[in-house]
Amino acid sequence: MPVSANAHLDFGYPWWLSYGHLPIVACALLLLLLGYARKWSKWPMFLLCVLALWSSAAFVVARFTLDINGRASLPTQNFFRSGTGRVLDLGAGTGRSSIMVLEARPQATLVALDLFGDSFEHHFGPGESPQERLLQNLKAAGVAERASITTADMRKLPFEPATFDAIVSAYAVDHLNREGITQALAEAARVVKPGGDFLLILVGKEPWVQFAFGPLIMHSGARGPAWWATRLQEAGFQILEQGTRPGTLYLLARRS
Repeated sequence: MPVSANAHLDFGYPWWLSYGHLPIVACALLLLLLGYARKWSKWPMFLLCVLALWSSAAFVVARFTLDINGRASLPTQNFFRSGTGRVLDLGAGTGRSSIMVLEARPQATLVALDLFGDSFEHHFGPGESPQERLLQNLKAAGVAERASITTADMRKLPFEPATFDAIVSAYAVDHLNREGITQALAEAARVVKPGGDFLLILVGKEPWVQFAFGPLIMHSGARGPAWWATRLQEAGFQILEQGTRPGTLYLLARRS
């Protein structure tokens, strides 16, 4: 059933990722007005102007370019071109990547998998059960009938070999340590069919992100494309494509 692009979706990312710069803008402008009224010297006024300009520009980047709480679109149309079959979403979270795939590939079905552990509340905030939050978003997007939810660890998947036609993982595998990454990619290679696609989407260590957030949004998983390409190849994947979008590094690979 078609659903409006304005359907209520709540991916649960913290407010400061989209609106955290606005309090800085307000404080800088108030101080500028105070400084003008009291005739402060030029250097404090200059620094306040820089702060106001940066926080305003960073807000525009965070809200309208990165748009982490908005609907996502596939970074490449070469992923899962057949569009028919079963897809696994590794680390589905509140469903942003699951909805992205199901909307782009309307003939596909999808298993949204997440551990839904302690880190879920850390990333998405408190609320009802994680599985219920994911299900509500799938329903709001009109794709729930083509999706199922599984609670499991991506490092030890509860599926038989060659179960899925394609796999997607967005901003999840890069939160693991080196050993966990190796395990998760090996499991992905095990459960996807030979010739199946794997779209790996990661936090990009690029100027857009650094300008808007500096070190606040970066984490140990922000490695370069060559590092990730090597890990995928070691797991048994062939790299087909890699690229960037604002805040994002993606690699499209295929099971050998």
